[in-house]
Amino acid sequence: MASRCLASASRARLGRLHPISSLPSCRSGSTYIRSSRLGVTTVRSLIVPLAGKPCMFSVDGNSRNTRFIHIPTALMPPVVFVGLLVALYVWKCMMLVVFQNKIIYMPGFPPNSRWELIDNYDNHCGGIKWADERTRAADGTDLAMAVTTVPMQKGKSPTDNKAAKAHIYVLYFQGNAASIPPRLPDLSWVLRNVNDSHNPDLAPLQITFVCLSYRGYWTSRGRPSEDGLKLDAEAGARWISQHHEHLYGLESEAPVPILLLWGQSIGCSVATNLAATGRIPANIPVRGLLLETPFLSVRTMLETLYPQKWLPYKHLWPFLRNHLDSWANLGTIASTAKQRGSRPPNIFILEAERDELVPPEHAERLLDRCQDLGLPVERVKSPAAFHSDAIMRVEGKRLAALGIVRLTKQALDGG
Repeated sequence: MASRCLASASRARLGRLHPISSLPSCRSGSTYIRSSRLGVTTVRSLIVPLAGKPCMFSVDGNSRNTRFIHIPTALMPPVVFVGLLVALYVWKCMMLVVFQNKIIYMPGFPPNSRWELIDNYDNHCGGIKWADERTRAADGTDLAMAVTTVPMQKGKSPTDNKAAKAHIYVLYFQGNAASIPPRLPDLSWVLRNVNDSHNPDLAPLQITFVCLSYRGYWTSRGRPSEDGLKLDAEAGARWISQHHEHLYGLESEAPVPILLLWGQSIGCSVATNLAATGRIPANIPVRGLLLETPFLSVRTMLETLYPQKWLPYKHLWPFLRNHLDSWANLGTIASTAKQRGSRPPNIFILEAERDELVPPEHAERLLDRCQDLGLPVERVKSPAAFHSDAIMRVEGKRLAALGIVRLTKQALDGG
């Protein structure tokens, strides 16, 4: 009697219900469907101590829409656990796609990167003075640079511009973390080594080193992305063009400008992007690429870092907004040079022998790619070096300096 009263009161509260009276009652209760005014169908259960089989219900009394909704109690914990794992799996995949810029680019690591000062490292640069310069990308983003000029011949000062027969400009693109100032001591060592290893067969040269800080890095404004970094690289090339014109004007006897691009890790892709787009002032064509610890593309890095079949990350490449594809860029560089009938840039690959992130197959495939495309290429290894310290080691610095000297000589011989 109490059960009937409870059922009657509940039916009155739920509104219009559609039970299937012809079916056996549930062991744990009866399920009813009520259509709300908002068009949302709600399901509620009434505890009725009647024996029977797993219950079924029908929407609006239509028996053709019958559904079983009974789940044994013993299966509920594993079902919930598996559901949570699937939800976590999907959530992480979504986060990798949505926040890929923050995963690839880390301008805030280490935490003090944005507040570094050139003066803090001045005593470690061996007498080479770096200046803080500014430029703007095509979209108006304010960018920071560290710039210095040194002779590639001993006994000459950086102001002896008229004595130089050529002016080398090295546009440097860093990796995905930290900022420019901590890199200046190692880059200064490379510049001093370039000076010491100057080939006597070369004419007197000047070399200007321009370290571009990507948007969002160091004191540059904006947020990093591949499209943004392309604009930043173009801005760096324009600044060099304007700087050269400011130094020498339109004099017929002005030193020949030679632009070399040096990239480290993702900076290699930024360098090849710039060389491939061709959006470079006509007076400073790219004559050489120094690629330090390069990788093929972000897609291949996903396959390298997550080779497990049960991980979906390598299959998310259609959702990439950052490709950083040096493999494709090399093809564009070769085809563009062929169409224009011009000499392609020389390429110098500096690989880290113990690279813990990028396997040696990447450098090997880039070497084969250059050879297949007819691009002049040379590959060397920094002994015992890891991914981020290729030029932190003495031999790595020497090899980087060797690369600059060889690229310079090849550019002069080809010009």
